[in-house]
Amino acid sequence: MSHNGAVAPSFVVVLGALVMAGVLFLLLRWTFGTGRDQVAPHLPDPDDPTGDGLLQEVTRTGDESAAGVLRSRLRAAGIRATIGKAEAGAFRLLVFPRDAAAARDVLRRPET
Repeated sequence: MSHNGAVAPSFVVVLGALVMAGVLFLLLRWTFGTGRDQVAPHLPDPDDPTGDGLLQEVTRTGDESAAGVLRSRLRAAGIRATIGKAEAGAFRLLVFPRDAAAARDVLRRPET
């Protein structure tokens, strides 16, 4: 306070800046911060009813460990593959379309 009882202008400016920064923070938090911890609902793609995206199924097994063995055979042949769950506890082996024919050939060959 100055000697006449008025608040010093620098204090008012600092307090106003802090209040404005707080309001700005709250507005930005409300705008961009809500709902980040909520899971987005899964929206099926009408153009991809299987949900596989770019991948194609090359085989299906009833056991996850068997699917892992088949995936390792494909990897040894230089073919990238992934395992996806199917209905009724089955497991699907998925590859890119350009590798599908080669993957089927590798899987048809007997294991050595």
